Amino acid sequence: MWPVFWMSMRTYAPYITFPVAFVVGAVGYHLEGFIRGDTTPKPGEEKSIVELREERKLEEGAGRDSTQVLSLKEKLEFTPRAALDRNRPEKS
Repeated sequence: MWPVFWMSMRTYAPYITFPVAFVVGAVGYHLEGFIRGDTTPKPGEEKSIVELREERKLEEGAGRDSTQVLSLKEKLEFTPRAALDRNRPEKS
């Protein structure tokens, strides 16, 4: 009788062990989260990088007057000489 039992266990082991391992793993996962007090945000609840950038830009621009901007000439003064001053005539 024992050889038949061991032969059946060897043959059907994947069909028995997978559901048992799945249940034990799921219970352990949820039990660990319950004990630890899982406070990490879920993947679906995190803000995307684009949303974080938009919020940061809104916060930065909240204290500034949006009508006071630099002219194009003033912006060109602060650019590196090597890139933009190659074909421009020298200033006097």
